Amino acid sequence: MQLMINGQPYAAEKGETILEVASRNHIKIPTLCYLKDMHQMGACRVCVVEVEGNKNLMASCVTPAADGMNIKTSSPRVRKARKILYELMLSDHPAECLQCDRNQQCEFQSLGELLRVDTSRFKGIRSKDDVDQTSPSIVRDANKCILCRRCVSMCNEVQGVGVLQAQNRGFSTEISPGEDLRLGTVSCAYCGQCTTVCPVNALHEADAVESVWQALADPDNHVVVQTAPAIRAALGEMFGLPAGTSVTGRMASSLRQLGFDAVFDTNFAADLTILEEGHELLARLAALMADQGKITPEQLSALPLPEHLPKPVFPMITSCSPGWIKYAEHHYSEKLDHLSSCKSPHMMLGAIIKSWYASQQDIRPESIYVVSVMPCTAKKFEITREEMFNQGLPNVDAVLTTRELGRMVKEAGIDFEHLSDSLFDSPLGLSTGAADIFGVTGGVMEAALRTVYEVITGRTLPFEKLHVTPVNGFEKVKSAEITLTDVLPAWQFLEGVEVKIAVTHGLSGAAQLMDQISREESPYHFIEVMGCPGGCITGGGQPRSDDPEIRQKRLKALFDEDESKTMRKSHENPDVMALYDAFLGQPCGHVSHEYLHTSYVKRKV
Repeated sequence: MQLMINGQPYAAEKGETILEVASRNHIKIPTLCYLKDMHQMGACRVCVVEVEGNKNLMASCVTPAADGMNIKTSSPRVRKARKILYELMLSDHPAECLQCDRNQQCEFQSLGELLRVDTSRFKGIRSKDDVDQTSPSIVRDANKCILCRRCVSMCNEVQGVGVLQAQNRGFSTEISPGEDLRLGTVSCAYCGQCTTVCPVNALHEADAVESVWQALADPDNHVVVQTAPAIRAALGEMFGLPAGTSVTGRMASSLRQLGFDAVFDTNFAADLTILEEGHELLARLAALMADQGKITPEQLSALPLPEHLPKPVFPMITSCSPGWIKYAEHHYSEKLDHLSSCKSPHMMLGAIIKSWYASQQDIRPESIYVVSVMPCTAKKFEITREEMFNQGLPNVDAVLTTRELGRMVKEAGIDFEHLSDSLFDSPLGLSTGAADIFGVTGGVMEAALRTVYEVITGRTLPFEKLHVTPVNGFEKVKSAEITLTDVLPAWQFLEGVEVKIAVTHGLSGAAQLMDQISREESPYHFIEVMGCPGGCITGGGQPRSDDPEIRQKRLKALFDEDESKTMRKSHENPDVMALYDAFLGQPCGHVSHEYLHTSYVKRKV
C-alpha cells in the first residue's frame, strides 16, 4: 500500500497501524499509553493524527494504515488537540514532580516538555484520592494514575494474574482490584511487572531506602549487603551506561562507599542452591526408583542423599522466584508438593550470615542487619514470610530493588561511572559462572544440569560452552531431553533414564505447565519457573527501559560473566564445599534443611 505522511510518500504493509508505519520511517508521533506488541488501545489519544476525509482525529496506534491515506502528524489541529488532552490529564494529576521518585524519568513529564505544556487551564475536583500501601511490595497511588491501562494489559494479558482492572466508569474510573479490595488482600503475585510499565509513579515498589539508611547510621548494627546475579547486568543503566554493561566490580565498590560492613554476593548462595536443589532432584529420582523396586536399600544407603527420601513427586519445580511461589500458592495450592523445598538464594545467604558467619565473626545474630539488592519486588514480600525466620530472626531484614540502590548511590554523591573495581568479601563472595546465569530464564536449569549430570556420570555436560541451548532464549516454554548413559556405578539405577526438562518465564507460561500437571499430562521431571518475562534480568525492580533489545543485552552480560570464569559449575566452588565441611554437613541434610529449606502456604484465589 502507498500513503502520504506529511506530504511524503511511504509504503505500508497490510496490518500495520499508522503509528507503526510512521515509526518505521523515523517519523515521531508522541504516545503515552502505547506499548509495542503489548498495549494498543488508544486510551490516551495523545497519538492522534489528521487523516484527510475523516471528520475526527484518529488515534494512530490503533488505526490501520490504508492505501491512499493522506496523513498529517503535526498540523495545527493535531498540535492543539494534543495540548488540550495533556492539559486535561494534567488537571487531574498532582503537581508534585520535585517530590516524586520519577522526576526527570517520567513519561508524562517528558510528554509535557515535548508538547510545551507546563500548566493546565482547567481546574476542578480531582477524580481520585487513594494511596494503597497494604502490599509489602507495591504501592498503588491512584492520585497519579492517568488511566493508560498499561498495567491492566501487563497483569491480565502478559502475566495472566488479573488483579488489576478498570473499575467504575467515567470520572469515577480507577485502576485497582475489584470490590474496593486492597493489593495486600488479593491474589497479587507482587511480581512488580506493573511497576515497569507504569509511565508515571502510580505503581511503584514499596520503598526501603530510608530503613537501610537508618540501619547504616546505627553504630550498634553490623550491616551486611548481598547482590543478586541480575543486578550487575542492569545497575549501570541507572548512571547512563549502555544497556548490558557489566558493573560487578564498580557495584561492590559503591556498596562499600555507602558504608556496608560486609559486601557479599548472592551468587555464592546460587551455587549453594544448586547443590541443595540438585540433590533434592536426585533424592526424588532415587525415591521413585526405590518405589519401582529398581534400587536396593544397600544401594540407597551408599548414595550421598538424605536418610529420609522425599516423596517421588514429579515434575519437581524450582523455587527461586517468590512471585511464582505466591502465584502457585494462590492458584495451584493442591500442587505445592511439586515445588522444591529450597529457599531462594538470598534467603539462604541471609540464614547463613545470621548463623555460621555470625559465629565465625563472634557477632550477635540479632545485631546483624542483612540487606538484599534484588531485581524483584516480590522479594520484599518474601522476607516477611514466617517460613523465612530462624531462631526468631528474619533471614533478611530489607530488600532494595536495583532502582532503589541506584537512587541511594546518587543521593550519596558517589561517582559510579568512575569507580574502580573491587571484589566481594570472602568467604561468602566467591561464586562460579553457573551462579551468574541464575539471572536469566533457563539459567537455574542449566546451572543445575551442569552439576547433576557430572555427579551422576563423572563427565562434563555435553553442550557447547556448557550452555543447554534448547532452554536458552526467550520462548515462553522451552523443553529438552537428556539421556543418562555410562553413569557411575553408584548411580547405575539411572542408566538409560531419559530426563525431561522444561523452562518457562512469566506467570502465564507457568500456568500453562501447571495446567498440564493438574491434568496429569506433564511429561517432565524438572521444571524451571521464573515469575517475570525474561527472568530476573527484566524483574519488577530493574531499571525501566524502552530498548527493544534490553533482554538480549542483559542476557549477554551475564553469559559473558559466566564464560569469563575458570570455575563454571557450582560444585567447583571451594568456599561452598568448605561451608558443607564446617557447618552444613551434606546437601539436603539435617542442618541444611533447618537453614536452607522451607515450606509453603495454601492461599485462596
